[in-house]
Amino acid sequence: MTTLNRPRDLPQILLSVLFLSLMIVACLWIVRPFVLGFAWAGTIVIATWPVLIKLQRLLFGRRSLAVLVMTLLLFLLFVIPIALLVNSLVDGSTPLVHAISSGSISPPDLGWLKSIPMVGAKLYTGWHGLLDMGGNAIMAKVRPYIGSTTTWFVGQAAHIGRFMMHCGLMLLFSALLYWQGEKVAYGVRYFATRLAAKRGDAAVVLAGQAIRAVALGVVVTALVQAVLGGIGLAISGVPYATLLTVVMLFSCLVQLGPLVVLVPSIIWLYWTGDTTWGTVLLVWSCVVGTMDNFIRPVLIRMGADLPMVLILTGVIGGLIAFGMIGLFIGPVLLAVSWRLFDAWVHEVPPPSDDPEEVLEELEAQETAPESLHN
Repeated sequence: MTTLNRPRDLPQILLSVLFLSLMIVACLWIVRPFVLGFAWAGTIVIATWPVLIKLQRLLFGRRSLAVLVMTLLLFLLFVIPIALLVNSLVDGSTPLVHAISSGSISPPDLGWLKSIPMVGAKLYTGWHGLLDMGGNAIMAKVRPYIGSTTTWFVGQAAHIGRFMMHCGLMLLFSALLYWQGEKVAYGVRYFATRLAAKRGDAAVVLAGQAIRAVALGVVVTALVQAVLGGIGLAISGVPYATLLTVVMLFSCLVQLGPLVVLVPSIIWLYWTGDTTWGTVLLVWSCVVGTMDNFIRPVLIRMGADLPMVLILTGVIGGLIAFGMIGLFIGPVLLAVSWRLFDAWVHEVPPPSDDPEEVLEELEAQETAPESLHN
């Protein structure tokens, strides 16, 4: 029996692809306002899922009670502190932005340089010599760029309404994911298996490990160091402690550590004559500054080991692309992509350590057809 090959209906294929593309674009356009909140919630739920399971066991196996407790914990320990920090950042930075933009700021006199033994007088003379040679003109040229940069950073935190909307969506999606976490995870794995069989399922598992590594090893460590450092600043009487805590959180997220803020604060306390609280903050800074050496390795082992340059790029790029929420979503996206790329590369055997051996094998393959032909 002869089977005739039916010719492909090219217009039907093109119209089908076009229709599916339009449906996908329309769906993405509809859910676009919820994407960041859902991604944020997914990161938190994946990182804290073991805590939910333990709470459920303690609460007589009731998932509803465990979800309620976890949602309240997220609201008390995550949403409220971040909202307060953002409000403090905006309120505390407004005078600074106004001073820079209006041009009322000028180079400091630095009269305290004279009190430095041996080299103080030379430093003071050199500084004022620089000002006399055009330091004020340099400041006038640099001031617009400083003002624009500062205004941009504050503007990222100034969208409090949108940020709080994402916080509310994060709480809502977190509660839903806590409630139906197993079904959602199974659905994602099923979809990944449909796309790429076992490789797709493994990719989902690797993505979960990367998310947990970032959330626990980077974000949690930064939050702990920033909160403890902020407590030390507030107790020591350093002004603008809340605003400095925000700066410290950002410096910890980009792997610079809390000492970027704590060391100048210690110097300021000693300079103002408050040696007692300066010493207390110095000891407390030693504890907070070295805490990541013990916390981060323990937390990262719960997920996956990731390059620090990946985290740094994700934090800065996420902040520029998505605003304040990008501090958390940016590293997660890069970490997931890195884990999938790394797994794909290691699916083949590694190359030989000796480059000469590789060249010899290549020459042998090239000469083999010639010998067979002869």
